[in-house]
Amino acid sequence: QVQLVESGGGLVQPGGSLTLSCAASGFTFSLYRMSWYRQAPGKERELVGGISSAGLYTNYADSVKGRFTILRDNGKKAVYLQMNSLKREDTGVYYCKAEFGLGYWGKGTLVSVSS
Repeated sequence: QVQLVESGGGLVQPGGSLTLSCAASGFTFSLYRMSWYRQAPGKERELVGGISSAGLYTNYADSVKGRFTILRDNGKKAVYLQMNSLKREDTGVYYCKAEFGLGYWGKGTLVSVSS
């Protein structure tokens, strides 16, 4: 059974940093691309970025490029989202997604950027 569990969300001030984690189980993690999405209040879910199966390639939404970094540890079956220089508009629920089949989602973790 595929399971994805996000953690690390919380309240942070503008300009601050936060690192999210996503722990995976129930599938061969090292074979698949992983992605991070987010959903702000009242808005549709959007892609933040993704990382290839071996971690060699990443891509990011223009809105987070240069501020966010996606990493993965295939030995720990985990993917991370390092977020720096956070802005109020980064507020939302952050989800990780396993990119195989129809896609598998975690339940998300809430990030609030506010002073």
